[in-house]
Amino acid sequence: MGKTQLTTARVGTVGGRGSHAPLPGDKRRTYKALFDSFTQDAQGRISPFEVLTRLKSAGIRPDDRRIQEAWSALDNPGQETGRLDLDRFIAICQRNSGIISRAIRGELVIPDFPRFTQDIESMYQELLEERGGAVADYIPQLGRVDPERLAIAICTTDGQRHSIGDHSVNFCLQSVCKPINYLLALEEHGADTVHRHVGCEPSGVRFNELSLSDKGIPHNPMINSGAIMCSSLIRPSDMMADRFDYVADMWRQLASGGRVGFNNPVYLSERDSADRNFALGYFMREKNAFPKGTELVNTLEFYFQCCSIEIDTESLAAAAAALAAGGVSPLTDNRLFRTENVQKCLSLMSSCGMYDYSGEFAFRIGLPAKSGVSGALMIVVPQVMGIAVWSPRLDALGNSVRGIKFSRMLTERYNFHAYDGLVGNDETGKRDPRRRKNQTTADGVVRLCWAASQGDLDDVRAAMASGIDPSASDYDGRTALHLAASEGQLEVVRYLLHQGANPDARDRWGGTPATDAEREGHPAVAQLLTQDFPDQKPAAVS
Repeated sequence: MGKTQLTTARVGTVGGRGSHAPLPGDKRRTYKALFDSFTQDAQGRISPFEVLTRLKSAGIRPDDRRIQEAWSALDNPGQETGRLDLDRFIAICQRNSGIISRAIRGELVIPDFPRFTQDIESMYQELLEERGGAVADYIPQLGRVDPERLAIAICTTDGQRHSIGDHSVNFCLQSVCKPINYLLALEEHGADTVHRHVGCEPSGVRFNELSLSDKGIPHNPMINSGAIMCSSLIRPSDMMADRFDYVADMWRQLASGGRVGFNNPVYLSERDSADRNFALGYFMREKNAFPKGTELVNTLEFYFQCCSIEIDTESLAAAAAALAAGGVSPLTDNRLFRTENVQKCLSLMSSCGMYDYSGEFAFRIGLPAKSGVSGALMIVVPQVMGIAVWSPRLDALGNSVRGIKFSRMLTERYNFHAYDGLVGNDETGKRDPRRRKNQTTADGVVRLCWAASQGDLDDVRAAMASGIDPSASDYDGRTALHLAASEGQLEVVRYLLHQGANPDARDRWGGTPATDAEREGHPAVAQLLTQDFPDQKPAAVS
């Protein structure tokens, strides 16, 4: 829907193109509660800038494809004509699969996204002090990368995004291409066929070891021999250029519009230093491990090309988030892989994705991940988020030193380990970022009261957007206005009054918000509460 359509949206209609069916009363009241969580002017309209700010705070960016059409209608906050009445607001909310509504209500997978991103940025600053490791030099082009580069990007299963550092700098996937090639092979042939040619067990040896299982096939898809085998299964009858385009296009879909390229110098450098990979290929051909008709040199070339695909951390985080969401891209809502295939891939990433550190990573971190010798690390928190870290300094096992350290800090702070659910958070001291800020204190009315007492205007707005009455009281008759006044939270008091909160409400001891403010020494709050207040919210629309 373009700007004109949004501006002229009919009162009480649904937002589909050409549809003017009446909006059910309960649905309209739900949107009205969202609308009333914003500050309204004398004409009962809200500021587009305030909507933008709330969405950005929740982690929803303006380049999010799901809301771009709606966002374009909000993109001129300085123009009076751009202000939103209720019907235009409803039309916008209905154009994006509910993402705007859920973001305003604080119902995305990470409700307190600002706090979470503050933690990520704190970890980033700590990682800058880490100088251990060295860049990979067995591929000459990788040895020329600036070792000080560092980037972290987050993308949740709801499409909340945050990035810091060198997040727009491209790097080669290297071994991070292996999970996606494995998934493409599964999608094309099914698990039974794929696993006749590649196993699903940790190898216990180096990622490029000249070794096969007792069955004469690669141990798993996450080591070089297994990745070469998976490459042989991807569109084997197509022309080489078409096979590469197929894989590159999948990365573009995973990146959801992010930058995906190809590094030809790295490809040439890798091909020229690929004696071990050629040896692995000939060894597997000797054991008749490949599907019939496999052209070995083309398969190896194809594998090197996949390793040389370039991407940035934001795009890699989006790809990881698609795996976290069971194969659906959070930023486009398109299904890219079948869920059962993603389950198999994540299982192998958990047991085999971190070279010879895989067992310890599973023990200490407890998350599916895949590293590459470019310094890339893709981490999946199932049903929550994808994370990408890029830092070129590697440890002796080929993993990013800073990437490993970040993973430890993450799971020390948050209950993301696969088995954290066996131990209560109270015992581990870890936080659950999937909870609302104050969910552990209470729900509903008490959530609003608690946020008001803390001066947390964002969470007050989110609670209001959930339909909580601003004058609702707890068992002592104390309202959010009482709590905000007692703590001297002037801006929260002003906002609650604008939303129609009753300044004369009395608790069970007979106290009003104004008497609480006076008692606690907040004269400015007391004065605001006792003056005439003409801008209170009008009666609810039926």
